[in-house]
Amino acid sequence: MRVALFVTCVNDTLYPRTGRAVVTLLERLGVEVDFPEEQSCCGQPHFNSGYRHETEPLMRRFARAFDGYDHIVTPSGSCAAMVRDNYPRIGAKAAAEGRGPALAEAAASAVPRTYELTEFLVDVLGVTDVGAYYPHTVTYHPTCHGLRMLGLGDRPARLLREVKGLELLDLPGAEECCGFGGTFAVKNAAVSAAMGADKARNITATGAAAVCTVDNSCQTHIGGTLSRLGSPVRPVHIAEILASTEEEQW
Repeated sequence: MRVALFVTCVNDTLYPRTGRAVVTLLERLGVEVDFPEEQSCCGQPHFNSGYRHETEPLMRRFARAFDGYDHIVTPSGSCAAMVRDNYPRIGAKAAAEGRGPALAEAAASAVPRTYELTEFLVDVLGVTDVGAYYPHTVTYHPTCHGLRMLGLGDRPARLLREVKGLELLDLPGAEECCGFGGTFAVKNAAVSAAMGADKARNITATGAAAVCTVDNSCQTHIGGTLSRLGSPVRPVHIAEILASTEEEQW
């Protein structure tokens, strides 16, 4: 099995420990992980801002960088959803405009091999107990892309419930958006901040020591809001929890 890590821009730039956690976790489960250095942005910021044509070179680069791998694993629900949901749309649109089948072919190649981390663990490796240890109370926020576009369902929760020492607490209004939404947070700052404050209050009300998600982009928004509201809850990516052992505790 040839597996490649698609680390994503946000993680590579701001949260490198998440990428390292994915590798640690997968290697512990017997998976050899490669990191294609040609990888770059999947094009999600461009596409979501209306720049479809500017997205196309990044889509071609993605297909080229990950060519030949059986599985492409990413610790980002939104980037996985970009590939799985939007790449086919971009390819079909290009073909309809008479610009050839190349983009559609790139999408057809990449889409079935791209997995968000928890999907890969549960659906491909068939595991829920990954041998993690994390003796803290945790609540889980299902991000919009993971919830609505990927349909992750209870996969993250199933994995978290098997972590030794972890107590998973229900989050009120869990399925409500945190307010980030990429460029939405920039273009609609007041609405985004209000949504983030609602989410942060609900997280704090659980009494959890940590809140986790499958997306560090949403986690950035949530974590910043928690900090501004003076909440003691610590944001952490699910990969870091699943990679954690008794030797690595905070």
